[in-house]
Amino acid sequence: MKNFLFLLLFLTFTSNIVSGQIDSLLYKKISKMYQDDQKWRIEFSRLYSKGKSDYSEKQISRNWKVIDSLNLIQAKEIVAKHGFPGFSLVGKSGSSKFWAIIQHCDEDVKFQQKVLKFMRLEVLKKNADGIDYAYLTDRVLVNTNQKQLYGTQTRLNIQTKEYVPLPIRDELTVDKRRISVGLNPLSEYLKSLIDVP
Repeated sequence: MKNFLFLLLFLTFTSNIVSGQIDSLLYKKISKMYQDDQKWRIEFSRLYSKGKSDYSEKQISRNWKVIDSLNLIQAKEIVAKHGFPGFSLVGKSGSSKFWAIIQHCDEDVKFQQKVLKFMRLEVLKKNADGIDYAYLTDRVLVNTNQKQLYGTQTRLNIQTKEYVPLPIRDELTVDKRRISVGLNPLSEYLKSLIDVP
């Protein structure tokens, strides 16, 4: 009987691991970080769309930079403990939210590079999103003054009021790379962009 109970407990424990039960506390922490990350950006976009450029816009920009710095500290703790939190740890939503936070850690590019290495391992295991990986790859390349691979990083052309990609390595094959990770062709992506900060 004892052996049977031990076996039952063991199977229950291992099935929770195999079934991919997420770390709900970590998910909640990441969700709160993401909510803070988005709050001031959304407010800035709202003001920007109204054509306002006043003190409140500058204050909002400062607020989001403070949040980015605080999120950077917490993100470093998470990565030190878990690597890149993939689907099996925090679900698809949590993993994508964490990626968005890392996208905004531009003040520490070396950290972004470190996370990118961890994320690559998870993408190869199909435990993280390839599209998110492409965006972070390009972000790191641009932040280190290199040409991007997927064309995800853009700038607004003031004359044409259209977005154009920052320099791309081997631009003739960019759509092949984009499609390989699940992105739509570059021309479609650029058409989809609207004038937001």
